Amino acid sequence: MALTNSRIEQLVDNFGRSKILILGDIMLDEYLLGVVDRISPEAPVPVVEITSSKQLLGGSANVAANIRALGEQPILLGVVGPDEASTKLNGLLEQKDITADAIITDEDRQTTIKTRVIAHGQQVVRADREDRHELSEQTEQRVLEEFDSWADEIQAVIISDYGKGVITASLLERVIQICQDKNIFIAVDPKETHFFNYRHVSLITPNHHEAGFAYGLRIRTESDLLEVGAGLLKKLEARSILITRGQDGMSLFQDGAEPTHIPTFARKVFDVTGAGDTVIATFVAAVCAGADLVEAAVVANAAAGITIGEIGTASVTPAQLRQELLLNVKNGNLVTTHSGS
Repeated sequence: MALTNSRIEQLVDNFGRSKILILGDIMLDEYLLGVVDRISPEAPVPVVEITSSKQLLGGSANVAANIRALGEQPILLGVVGPDEASTKLNGLLEQKDITADAIITDEDRQTTIKTRVIAHGQQVVRADREDRHELSEQTEQRVLEEFDSWADEIQAVIISDYGKGVITASLLERVIQICQDKNIFIAVDPKETHFFNYRHVSLITPNHHEAGFAYGLRIRTESDLLEVGAGLLKKLEARSILITRGQDGMSLFQDGAEPTHIPTFARKVFDVTGAGDTVIATFVAAVCAGADLVEAAVVANAAAGITIGEIGTASVTPAQLRQELLLNVKNGNLVTTHSGS
């Protein structure tokens, strides 16, 4: 399969017409940037002189930012605490034109903050402030009621699970059932320890390490990849699994179809932070724009190639996506292969 120029134009022109709900762990990403020129006399650790700082949307909020950049309307549903971090998150969401109406405040939790100290382009240390216990029954019910209130308006759901306690097994089961009943496309960015809770979803997007761990077989060869992909597809009874493989691209496994392999489009790699968020956001947006699953995987792969060429979490716009896809058509890169072909 190869995408044509006209098909690319058609798909990209269809972006921006859907509401996509993102359910998961909302985070505030904080970066402290500085330089090191000495070692501490108190312990054998570098002293970082902070020169600047920045705060960004993290976790499921970064997925929402990716959805918004593509022109779609994201509905961000999750739980935060009654604290300064949630106030900062609301400000960042407002800057991105993302509604915070579906976000629930739990008096007994704190908002997750990941603080990264960066010196000379390298991460020195990361400090996390978070609660990882599962939601109370009362808060889980509030999340479900909020989800249900949007279910008739949305075209797709993305589950962004970072294992911080929001995506409980019981909540997930009920959300998946609602999506099945209403024929809503549901995609999951998985947490390894929850892997087999994601049954009957439309799409799951593990990387090759996560997929191998979940199945119990480290992926070293194409034979391993085929066994893991087909095995997980069967165990999860999923419509599709997209295994991201770093420099080797992606492999799409679909129920009733041959596996499809998509080579990487990246010309240079600076930073893979947030690439998974971009992949799942772009795949789902492409499906909402009318793409079949193979086309959506190709489009998502192109988006990933853009983001890993930039430092820090990055979002992709339809214009960037169109340019990247058309360039790869010109270079003959948008040809997918099947196992054995």
